[in-house]
Amino acid sequence: MGNFALRFLMCNLFISIIIGLLLAVKRIFRKKLTSRMQYNLWFPLLGLLAIPFLPVRPLPFFSWSSVFQTMAGAHIRALPDGNTAPVGAGALDWMNDFGVAVSQKTSSRIGSLLFVLWAAGMAGMVLLTARSALRFRALKKSSLPLQDPGVRRIYQGCLREMNIRRKIPVYSTAYLKSPVISGMFRPCIYMPIHLISDHNAKDLRYMLLHELSHYRHRDAVMNHLMNIANVLYWFNPVVWLACREMKTDREIACDTSVLRMLGADDHESYGHTLIDLAEKISHSPFPFATGMSGSMAQMQRRIINIATYQKESFQKSVSSFLAYILIAAFLAGFIPVLSIHAADRGRYAFQEQGRNITYLDLDDSFGENEGSFVLYDAENDSWQIYNKECAVTRIAPVSTYKIYSALFGLEAGIISPEQSLLEWDRQHYAYEAWNSDQTLQSAMQDSVTWYFEAIDRQAGFPAIRDYIAEIEYGNQTVRGDISSYWADSTLGISPIEQVEMLQRFYYNQFGFSPENISAVKDSIYLYSEGNSRIYGKTGTGEINGTNTLGWFVGYIEQEGHTCFFATSIRNDNLATGSIAAELTRSILKQLHYSQT
Repeated sequence: MGNFALRFLMCNLFISIIIGLLLAVKRIFRKKLTSRMQYNLWFPLLGLLAIPFLPVRPLPFFSWSSVFQTMAGAHIRALPDGNTAPVGAGALDWMNDFGVAVSQKTSSRIGSLLFVLWAAGMAGMVLLTARSALRFRALKKSSLPLQDPGVRRIYQGCLREMNIRRKIPVYSTAYLKSPVISGMFRPCIYMPIHLISDHNAKDLRYMLLHELSHYRHRDAVMNHLMNIANVLYWFNPVVWLACREMKTDREIACDTSVLRMLGADDHESYGHTLIDLAEKISHSPFPFATGMSGSMAQMQRRIINIATYQKESFQKSVSSFLAYILIAAFLAGFIPVLSIHAADRGRYAFQEQGRNITYLDLDDSFGENEGSFVLYDAENDSWQIYNKECAVTRIAPVSTYKIYSALFGLEAGIISPEQSLLEWDRQHYAYEAWNSDQTLQSAMQDSVTWYFEAIDRQAGFPAIRDYIAEIEYGNQTVRGDISSYWADSTLGISPIEQVEMLQRFYYNQFGFSPENISAVKDSIYLYSEGNSRIYGKTGTGEINGTNTLGWFVGYIEQEGHTCFFATSIRNDNLATGSIAAELTRSILKQLHYSQT
């Protein structure tokens, strides 16, 4: 929840900018857009306001937006744990774990506090909205069906003018100063008693036409969406400004619709009706009702619109529609920006339907560690999963990504199965195994990070992005430093995705060179036991000087039958790739996939 709050805060910065741009664009195109189109331009914005809460997948070409993701998540540094597998491998000696320090850049406590404040504000807004709704409910209960035969005749005439066949009830009430229409599914019009008693036929006609115009254009739906936006974005004054402008444009659009139906001689009278109302009413206290009321500033803009109204030409209608499409497309381009910051892209949408899945209880094995175990038996086409929530949660792959980094280096021709030697850069590293020239085999066994960084530097970021997109690795997000994109919060992958990636790699569903696939397989070979061969790669991550993340992923070949597995563990006190590996070996033994 804390991370969401931070991402949502970042989203609001973008939303504020987008609203500013929209207001500027509306001003630039105001002569090209009809009043109805000006109002309709707010619809895409309401859609954008919903994006942070939807699992929208960002488009890969909007990689520029991911720069800001750094501000919303903690970074985990990979630890260079190796894959050596000497004969007689024991408890921990077949995996080399090394450690380096890194600091956490963003405090999760701040995110949690922001989330609590946001939730508290929403609760307050819900209470205020509920109070208004209750007041309006009381008003409806005190209302009486319209009885005046003269007013009923005027109303029936308005229905015919607007070609509305639905029977929309009309009620009279003493608690309103201007007419309103309320209800999405059962719309009703509420008329002040004093207007009915005065019985000015012209004014009543104009008012009823205005309210019916709201119904005809389904403004009740947009009104509800605006109120929801005000609840969710209660802290953002720019969103409140946008909703206020939206309401003004809505009323102007309705006024224009009515003016289009009236003769030129009636335009002045309609304006006078609005002026008379403006002297008597104020802004409606009911958030789910639409009517002729509004603030004085809104009334002034509406009166100016009436005074300057000219019938729209066909040419203006066409140009208005084209301008609307152009602006709406422009706004749609911001969808990836908002989704990458607020949508829960930290989860993998695993489709369970139609799969043979067994959910395991491994609480005793994991103990205090939070994490997941996933195994896929290719022969039986069956899954075994522990902790589904963690199994679909994307985290940094750390050194497990080196499997695919190596494959990329081979495919790009940076190294080859026959010649994979890269010269040591003579920089002294804390791990003696790193301080020498490396082949793919030795670099994978000792998890020599500089070896894989050298591959990435020769390839360049554009090629890396294309490659990750091609193999569909995890969330496919690459940004930041070329030496850390797979070790921080940018590139993420879930345990289930790790298993699926290994399966695609093993059967070469990427369509890569078979020689390159075989070379990487050889580099991650660990040991044999009986008729089984175990392949795998560990990964360890650290935050603030403590090992907090451990991975072990791989597969078992056993008499022509292959099983793929992935184990992730997280622990604020201690979690490493070696611990994940030993835990995996224990679980595999319990499941009778391993002997030791």
